[in-house]
Amino acid sequence: MTPPRTEHRKGSRTRRAVVSAVLAVTLSAGGAAAWALDRFVIPHAQITNVSAYEASQAGTTTTSDTTNESAVVTDTSYTQGDTGVTISTVTTGSGDSTVTYYVADVVLSDATTLKSAFAQDTFGENITENTSDIAADNNAIFAINGDYYGFRDTGIVIRNGVVYRDEGARQGLAFYKDGTVKVYDETTTTAEQLVADGVWNTLSFGPSLLDNGEIASGIEDVEVDTNFGNHSIQGEQPRTAVGVIDENHLVFVVVDGRSPGYSAGVTMTGLAQIMKDLGATTAYNIDGGGSSTMYFNGSLVNNPLGENKERGTSDILYIAQ
Repeated sequence: MTPPRTEHRKGSRTRRAVVSAVLAVTLSAGGAAAWALDRFVIPHAQITNVSAYEASQAGTTTTSDTTNESAVVTDTSYTQGDTGVTISTVTTGSGDSTVTYYVADVVLSDATTLKSAFAQDTFGENITENTSDIAADNNAIFAINGDYYGFRDTGIVIRNGVVYRDEGARQGLAFYKDGTVKVYDETTTTAEQLVADGVWNTLSFGPSLLDNGEIASGIEDVEVDTNFGNHSIQGEQPRTAVGVIDENHLVFVVVDGRSPGYSAGVTMTGLAQIMKDLGATTAYNIDGGGSSTMYFNGSLVNNPLGENKERGTSDILYIAQ
């Protein structure tokens, strides 16, 4: 039996509940549950010291260079050369219907300024670390949680120009070195072809929220994974999304949730509307729930689950100082 993905279930269950459930089943069900424990709980490192591994790969270095330009940092903004990050907080509604979300408007001097990093500098399954810790390890000024690639063994995973996984399964998001960002069908291409076409990073989660600036149809019924218990991403939930305003101009949104009076969360359609209102023409949903985290200049920006407590994730997107 495959355990449920707790960030997409209503209520406040965390991945700890998954671990406990799997352990309990293991004791009573033998081999099948032991497989589930191994597949979804026990860490499996495939590449350690990813930083060194990426450095050894040809063509993965960034082309931007702002090291000689002084950075200007305030409580809500960062500027270095042509790269800028501006953080804002939005609160709507009242009472138990209050929704609080955080917006990072990001302009990049070069598309490769936006990087990815793995938990514990290791690629594999079930390897986690808090977003803020991964960010600090990589000298990030700004970061959000990634797609939690390590929960599944499918999807195309390209990070900082390096291929880590080539198992097309769903609608993905591709960040190109020329500053464009596109939603694509993973099952119609390969990681090798994407890299040849200039892809720098991919995310494998979804769904796509906007089609040519309009809210995509059917997004309330999308199944990110097809394992038992993974079907529901409906309802008001904490969420993270990436939006595209223009080439090298992105917007990142983290919506807090499951905290009546502070933030109830939003539906998938509600998230799409936020992205549309921000001016995005393309927008894409990534891992949510307790994983939804925004980090800036050494601190959490949002308040995950209203508890100021992060939940470990597999990866982040970030901008280094």
